[in-house]
Amino acid sequence: MKGSSPIAGACCLALSSLLGNKTSFPTNPSYISSLDSYFSLQESTILPKCVVSPETAYDVSVAVKTLTAIYNDLEGDATKECKFAIRSGGHTTWAGAANIECGVTLDLRKLNLVQINSAKGTVSVGAGNSWDRVYSRLDPMNLSVNGGRTAGVGVGGLSTGGGISYFGTRYGWTADTIVNYEVVLADGAITNANANENPDLLWALRGGGNNFGIVTRVDMQTFEQEPFFGGYAYHLPDFWADEVEEFVRINNPATYDEFAHLTLTWGFSGTLGLAVANQLEYTKPIEDPPIFAKLRSLPVLFGKYGISNVSQLSRDLRDQAATGKRQFWNTLTFVSTEAAMSATFFRFNESILAISRVPDIVSSITLEPLPPALYARQQASNALGFDHRGNLNQSLVIALLSVSYTSADNDQLVDTYGRSLMEAINQDLKKLNASDPYLYLNYAASYQDPISSYTEANVRRLREIAAKWDPRGTFQHQVPGGFKLFAHWNLDLE
Repeated sequence: MKGSSPIAGACCLALSSLLGNKTSFPTNPSYISSLDSYFSLQESTILPKCVVSPETAYDVSVAVKTLTAIYNDLEGDATKECKFAIRSGGHTTWAGAANIECGVTLDLRKLNLVQINSAKGTVSVGAGNSWDRVYSRLDPMNLSVNGGRTAGVGVGGLSTGGGISYFGTRYGWTADTIVNYEVVLADGAITNANANENPDLLWALRGGGNNFGIVTRVDMQTFEQEPFFGGYAYHLPDFWADEVEEFVRINNPATYDEFAHLTLTWGFSGTLGLAVANQLEYTKPIEDPPIFAKLRSLPVLFGKYGISNVSQLSRDLRDQAATGKRQFWNTLTFVSTEAAMSATFFRFNESILAISRVPDIVSSITLEPLPPALYARQQASNALGFDHRGNLNQSLVIALLSVSYTSADNDQLVDTYGRSLMEAINQDLKKLNASDPYLYLNYAASYQDPISSYTEANVRRLREIAAKWDPRGTFQHQVPGGFKLFAHWNLDLE
């Protein structure tokens, strides 16, 4: 194993003695299964010294106490600490986000509780669940939650990064509808964060990532939800301008229909060439929603629409993703105008030549409406920073560049391509006065800094909360994955 650490070995042995077969090693099927289940090859090819698969919050507490105690026993020698990773669904693409070479990976997927409390109108969800599993329990009861859209995406990561849902324009970010987080802190204490108990931690976890502790359970508001219209379609690129016009019309903040959800994708593959795709949902049981009439009238290469439930729609979306390949993601945000949308198409179209000969490559830019109905609905309740903006009446667009391919030999080419393309788009947006600083954490590349986009005031507040709840900085230096609040941990907040 590369860079094998005797300290990591000691940590794994200690964890094994306390947690038994919940700790697995490289030849164990549980270890192999954990690695094989990551979304990206960059993550699945990282080899931790051991994988811990806790089944309860108490197990997580034992693991954290053990990992931090060994570090403390060594008098805080950072060169000898047991570094560890926190993994829920394992859907973040970049290497080291939720796995760690020669360290300890806490694989939370056995924290898979789904417990409905009808009296309170909530559901308690283990952080290791994927959203499709949650929906499969709620759909038969005509209930739902404001959760993720793709099967396989984990509850823990999405719910601490903001979270975009089919229902977001009705309820806000996913995190806004979480009424309680159960969290294991750096000292192993199990605590709750809600409106009455530790409200500062509740606010910070709504967008602040893994900087404060390990979320083991979320309690979410439920709502009545019948099956509804949804699906996808691929079109010839000839219709890109029609798509842009309709996207901007639907994303008009003055007239946005909160039951409408859509995405627009510019896509390229070696087999299909250049294409345009839509994902359309209308969260009422209306077979052919009038709001999508023009988009639905465009000639279709292939696709599928109909009345369905969230479980099936999430599986359909997962089936369109390139699971188990190398991945590159990058994100940016901009003001919703036809000129800005068109700029993304022009730049994407001209970029294709740079990657057209890469075997098995698929590249796409997916554009998602971010209207005030979503980001401003409960803006003061989360850490994302929209409450510090002067203009809350402007619709934005989140762009995700996603590239999948098979060979590590093409890593540098794809990285250069992705960075160059998104920088070119960003420069175009600045010339159009359409660039926006917000970066959606769950789409960000490892070298991006989404938390800094939450405004200076919110970053300062997040740092103060982190210093309060994690005074030793365990989740800053001992957990290198995720987006950190401090480049170098100290308690100097200046």
